[in-house]
Amino acid sequence: MSLLPHYIHIVNPQLKHIYLTLNDEGELVIKSPKVSSKQIENLLLKKSSWISNARKRFQAKKGKSIDFSQESELYFLGESHALILVPYDKKRTKLHFDGDIFTLYYSHYNENIFQKHIDTFYKNEAKKYIPEHVKKWAEVMSVHPQSIAFRKTKRQWGSCSANNRLSFNTMMMKLPLDVIQYIIVHELAHITHKHHKKAFWQCVECYLPAYKNQVKELKNFTT
Repeated sequence: MSLLPHYIHIVNPQLKHIYLTLNDEGELVIKSPKVSSKQIENLLLKKSSWISNARKRFQAKKGKSIDFSQESELYFLGESHALILVPYDKKRTKLHFDGDIFTLYYSHYNENIFQKHIDTFYKNEAKKYIPEHVKKWAEVMSVHPQSIAFRKTKRQWGSCSANNRLSFNTMMMKLPLDVIQYIIVHELAHITHKHHKKAFWQCVECYLPAYKNQVKELKNFTT
């Protein structure tokens, strides 16, 4: 009997087909209308090669969630840096980056607190770096964003609202500088083009002729 992979099954009666995907943790997710376990089993066997390749691609992605129980790394501006946990006698937890290594000092082991410090680091760096580059590109592109917000999200790197308010994922600071620039230009282009049609991509290409290289590199990272 074949050993089936672990999966999460989400039943949605409104769906007409069965869909397979991996979530942000690399777990296999099946979304489907109400179907029998036999149908699921047959699908998993049929798609075993796709599942294996999808998991390999996920494992190869950079900037995945940290497993604090083993040797870890953090990405900053496209470069990988070791993350070291160091117990010390002070009560507060502190994250220090010397340009080469991230060091997390702690008195009590708490992964939620560790992650909050890492998130804060990225958010602070995003607030320092991104606004000045948004201003530069906005002037070049002759567009006027209404505001800039920062938040950690699991899906989008950035967004532009109907009233031209920009929002950027603080995890952008994991990415290489040229990829960050691409995301900024992408969202600013949405001020003029509220779609992803040909005119939008022509606008992006006008300012970043090699943008397809940045799109390709972006796919190597996970939020």
